[in-house]
Order: sequence, then C-alpha cells, then structure tokens
Amino acid sequence: MNPLEIRKDFPIFQEIINGHPLVYLDSAATSQKPRQVLEVLQRYYERENSNVHRGVHTLGTRATEAYENAREKVARFIHAPSANQVVFTRGTTESINMIAYGYARLKLKQGDEIVLPPSEHHSNLIPWQQVARATGARLKYLPLQGDGTIRLEDVEAAVTSDTKIVAIAHVSNVLGTINPVRDIADIAHRNGSIIVVDGAQSVPHMPVDVQELDCDFLAFSGHKMLGPTGVGVLYGKKSLLEEMEPTYFGGEMIDVVELHESTWKEAPWKFEGGTPIIAGAIGLGAAIDYLNRIGMAEIAEHDAHLAALAVDRLSKMDGISVYGPAAGQPRSGLVTFNLDGVHPHDVATVLDSVGVAVRAGHHCAQPLMRLLGVGSTARASFYLYNTEDDVEALAQALEQAKEFFGYAIG
Repeated sequence: MNPLEIRKDFPIFQEIINGHPLVYLDSAATSQKPRQVLEVLQRYYERENSNVHRGVHTLGTRATEAYENAREKVARFIHAPSANQVVFTRGTTESINMIAYGYARLKLKQGDEIVLPPSEHHSNLIPWQQVARATGARLKYLPLQGDGTIRLEDVEAAVTSDTKIVAIAHVSNVLGTINPVRDIADIAHRNGSIIVVDGAQSVPHMPVDVQELDCDFLAFSGHKMLGPTGVGVLYGKKSLLEEMEPTYFGGEMIDVVELHESTWKEAPWKFEGGTPIIAGAIGLGAAIDYLNRIGMAEIAEHDAHLAALAVDRLSKMDGISVYGPAAGQPRSGLVTFNLDGVHPHDVATVLDSVGVAVRAGHHCAQPLMRLLGVGSTARASFYLYNTEDDVEALAQALEQAKEFFGYAIG
C-alpha cells in the first residue's frame, strides 16, 4: 500500500489548516472519508433514494437491494456465518446498549457477575453499571499491568461460574493494547459466560474474524472505518439474537400486530424498527469495498509501524510521557502521551496551530485516567492515509510546544 497515493482519494487533505497542510492524527475518534464513499452516498440520494423493504416500485427495490447488499458486505468482512447475524445500529454505543437492555437485563439476577477491565471506554462500562443496578448483578474488574495489558491468569481467577458476561475492548482506545480476545473467550465459555467485544478500534484497523475470535457479540462503528457517521453494527451469535429482545419498537420490525399484543420478525430485522440507517449502511458497504481493495492485513501492518515509530520517537524526547505498551511490544495504530506540566488541551491547541490534529481529553475512559495518575492525555492515532512524515511532523510540533511552554517544564 502507498499512503501517498491513498491520500489522493481523500478530498479533505486539500485543506490548509492555519497556513499548514493538514496532518490528521485523530482517526481513532473518526476517520476521514474517501471520494469513493462520498460518491456512493451522493448516488444513493440522487438515484436510489427511497425507503426499504416496504415498496415494490423501482426506487424502493433499488434501495432495498443496496441496503441488504451492504449487510452482506459487513458479514463477509467480519466473517460472520450469516448476514442475518448483522444488525445495523447507530454505532458501537447503541450496539452495546442494545445488548445490555435487550439481553443482559432480562438474563442476569442478583449474585451474577459482569467481568471487565477498568480501561474500557465509557460505552462499554456505563451500560454494565446500569445492568448491575437494575438486576443486582455485581461488577468485577480485572487488574491491569503497568503497561495496560491484561494477564490471562488474572482472567482465569476473575471469571467464575457466577460470571454471566465478560465485556472487553479488542483494542484499547487510549493505550492501543491488543487484548487476547480468543483466549478470554475460551475462559468465559468454559465458565458458562458470554463475551461482548467492543471492536470500535479493531475492526477498522486489522483483520477481524468473529468465528476465529469466538465472540458472542461484537460492536463497531462505521465512521471509524472510512464510512459515514451515524451507522454501526451489532454482530451476535444466532442463538443469542433469537433470545434477545428488541429495545425499541415500531414499523418494519413487527410480524403481526393485534390490539393488545404483537410479535416480531426474526433477526436482524426485529432490531431495526422504523426507517433504518439506509444511506449510512450503503456508505459503510462502500467503505468496506475500499478497505478490501487495500487489504486489512496491510493496513494493520502499516498502522502498527507508524505507532511504533511514534512511540520510539516520542519516548526519546525530554518532557514527553508516553503511555501503554513499551517500544517493541504489540500495539495498535495509536500513541497516547503528555507534555509534562502542560494540559493536553493546550498542547493540542499549539499542535493545531501548525496543522497537526490530535485528540486531547480523557477519551471517555475516566477510570483509566485515574489509574494512569492523570486527568487527561493527548492522543495521536494513525490510519491508512498517514505517513512517516506525519510522525515526524508530530514530533516537530511537540518540540515547538515544548519551546512555547518551556516555563512549565523547565
């Protein structure tokens, strides 16, 4: 893959930010969109725009075919056994909440346990807090190592016959750690538990095979993988989707409606009440086409290389603290850091003044920030359109920030 050629497909890289070419290092928050995705969205609205499933007219047929074709593309992309195991949602957050409210709140009871690390994104933590509060179940947190990794022996010790759900991110959105999901799934299943995987940071950046991982549920978002905002995916094993109840109700998801009771269609349609996210799903399908043309293994290697380069470069800079796995250890395509004595928002502002876009804040992971002993951090995240020059631009911008804030770290 050639990121310089890839960048030509992304109109946004023509933007000049504060007099400088854009160096976009915030793909973990949301990725940029290639022209191929933008054109598919425009074509849908210009030539296919209609509601799906209900109409027999030409536009309705076109829209339905495009929408369901996108579902097939997602299924193949994550190696789901059937497209009927792919539910379109608004994103990772909604997907996990659907599991929490449509499955866990109905299944769990007092004395049951939910096991998860304290490093989870709030979207994979707060729903389980709410389940525990509603059912009397107990949250049990896995210990983290100093670099943010999880030891399998700690998972073995934490997961018991009382554990009903293990919830974990495939890749940490703060530390870039890649968790051993298959090994954790094996432990969960030996104890009669299911495993819920937050794939928001893994599905866009590496090959993901839900059958190989043996995850029971997987959630991810389209906007982090070149697709539109407002669309995501919930994958579930067939038997679990059959047991799970819808979390909202209305048109399309019904089978028969009587005056006092109703029945639902089978999955996935029973979870997609009302007009679904038609254009978003079609745009996600186009994004998957683009990613497939390049190759997910190549993207994973590229992103990891840039992250390793950034870790090595920043770790050698005075006044910079880098968090997560050390140089040479497996890490996804992001690096989180602080300029000692300077608030990350101030650092990000100085970097933006020279066109370098990074994320600053607690990254929706406040418990993890407390474990790290900080209130917030800055984060640079890489994707297929980034280059080694972008890493150097980040380092040079941080040198300028150090000079600007010299009084704070002197």
